[in-house]
Amino acid sequence: MIGAAAAMLLVSATGCSNMNKQEQRTLSGGALGAAAGGAIGLLTGSWVTGAVIGGAGGAAAGALTSDKQVKLD
Repeated sequence: MIGAAAAMLLVSATGCSNMNKQEQRTLSGGALGAAAGGAIGLLTGSWVTGAVIGGAGGAAAGALTSDKQVKLD
């Protein structure tokens, strides 16, 4: 399980150079949401359901934000 997650992370990280900023936010939002949702789901009963819901929510948040809304300076 951990090996599969590490492989997916490695494969997804290598493809980021050709993505625009919105696509990168979608991918990172989905990954962070899945991790957080999985952790919360682990505590409440179903980590798979939590990861799926968290990943979908994070990806949607990343896709729906614009460069002007996300300022890291």
